[in-house]
Amino acid sequence: MSDSQALVKTLDFQLNIQSDNEGLLYDATLEARRVYNETIRLAKDGVDWDAIPGRVADDANLVKNTTQRVVAKALGAMENYYEYDNFGLPSHTKDGAYPIRANYEEGYNLSPTDDGDVAFRISAKPYKHVKGVLEGSDSHLDILKTALTRDEWKIGTAEALFHNDNAELHVNITNTEQAVRDKQDSRTVIGVDVNEDNVALTALSEDGVENTLVIDSPEIKFERHRYFTMRKRVQNAGKESVHDTLEGREERFVRDRLHKVSRHIVEWSQQFEKSCIVFEDLKEMRDSIDYGTRMNRRLHHLPFRALQFYTSYKASFEGIPTAWINPEYTSQRCPICGHTERANRNKKRFKCKDCEHQDHSDRGASVNIAVKSVKKLNWNVPALNSLPVVRKVRRQASGAVDAPTVTHSTVRGYQADGLMGVSD
Repeated sequence: MSDSQALVKTLDFQLNIQSDNEGLLYDATLEARRVYNETIRLAKDGVDWDAIPGRVADDANLVKNTTQRVVAKALGAMENYYEYDNFGLPSHTKDGAYPIRANYEEGYNLSPTDDGDVAFRISAKPYKHVKGVLEGSDSHLDILKTALTRDEWKIGTAEALFHNDNAELHVNITNTEQAVRDKQDSRTVIGVDVNEDNVALTALSEDGVENTLVIDSPEIKFERHRYFTMRKRVQNAGKESVHDTLEGREERFVRDRLHKVSRHIVEWSQQFEKSCIVFEDLKEMRDSIDYGTRMNRRLHHLPFRALQFYTSYKASFEGIPTAWINPEYTSQRCPICGHTERANRNKKRFKCKDCEHQDHSDRGASVNIAVKSVKKLNWNVPALNSLPVVRKVRRQASGAVDAPTVTHSTVRGYQADGLMGVSD
């Protein structure tokens, strides 16, 4: 058995600093550089290392905890050079601003605001604080908000630094109770096929396909097209402020739906023994898309990576690992016989010209994703002589509707139950 991987994350944010103390943080990073370089100088001059922290702290215009961390970092660097460098001691001094390291609730604090933001307070210098609001990706902000409200998450050290003249805060968080299981220890893989209007899931174990689910999410596609049309109209009318407002509303709507779908994926995956959620690696997809102006716009705006990221970190909260596979041929390959031909697909209908297997095309793709993952984990691929009934979830105004749609097709002498179409 492989060891579990401790769940540790580093979250990166930009600092929206209150205008009355914008220069304070930068001054503190310059003082941190001076402390670092002074530590290096004393160590090279042969001063007893145990005495260096006290000598440096006496003159440092930094919070005590921050000074201790800068000194420890400098001495650690010197120790590495003593151990590995046979050509004498390099100067190893720093230029420019140097990151301020601080412990949570000692050198810095974070707190949710009534507006849904996260406020920060950094002790830049003794009795002088830098305050403001964190800015950054929605995914990192969402993780941090979760960590701030759940006892099993520990918020650890952070670094305040300047990158390309922009102030940033990098926060380390650790789950003290839950570790992400090593994916090699998985007993069930969940193939996830993300599409324009749904997400198809298939759970595959060494015994075969355990279950399958299609989560419909047509409202994302519909609302994105609606907002695109509205933005074009107001842009043509020269109303840029309205354009920005509509764009913000669209982003909030899509983000809300993606969180709901990703939560559903993780909850469904939890029912299976030692599950591992598997996605297609689509990071190269946008570079290769060229299906005409209208279709390119639709596909480029699909939130594939966002949904994968939301699902991945929600899964990590539950100790479930995630993995990625090459997406090649997952949509064209027959999951039963392995025959590959692009013409096998017709919208949501898949029919193999070799074995005549028929299925919901997206469900078939999720099976192929799961099979590829099984091969990557060096399992024996189970026989897929038949596929179980697909359950389909639609999100409607009245809530989620969960119901099976059943059709039958003969597959090499076996009866296969599969979702063959979409019925309302």
